[in-house]
Amino acid sequence: MTETARALAAKLIRNINTAATVQERRDPLYDTVCARLGTGTAASKLGASIDTVAPGKRSCPYHFHYAQEEMFVVLAGSGTLRVAGELLPITAGDVIFIPPGPEYPHQLINSSDAPLQYLSISTRESPDLVEYPDSGKYAAIARTDGGHTVNRIQRAGSDLDYWDGEP
Repeated sequence: MTETARALAAKLIRNINTAATVQERRDPLYDTVCARLGTGTAASKLGASIDTVAPGKRSCPYHFHYAQEEMFVVLAGSGTLRVAGELLPITAGDVIFIPPGPEYPHQLINSSDAPLQYLSISTRESPDLVEYPDSGKYAAIARTDGGHTVNRIQRAGSDLDYWDGEP
């Protein structure tokens, strides 16, 4: 393979079976192994990851995005989609579409006794505001083309007045 071909492959191709993974665990509810596929690629508008959720665990807190749209493809296992206050069964082969906005807060739960694996695809809208209904938190996230990210999380009760601290 030429140097140019190697550089192109590094920017354009990820293999879900060999991608680097990170375990995100917070007992007692959360345990997932993630491979962030889009990180370090030429993608600027799309993000993708493979998540494998341990039996009886969740991948992330119940939330919704004000800007980002998400799609989940269940690759293996079964579980529950918690969405808009309802619990929906999901299984391998299901494709889940989550538009932005408060109508669809969501969370994937592995309610089975085997691993739940899914491909997550999302738009990389920036800035984005994420709301967590269970905990009353908000996350403000903004990314620059240079890779700098601002991520601030706070509760609604810690809001400041517009003029706070200004002369």
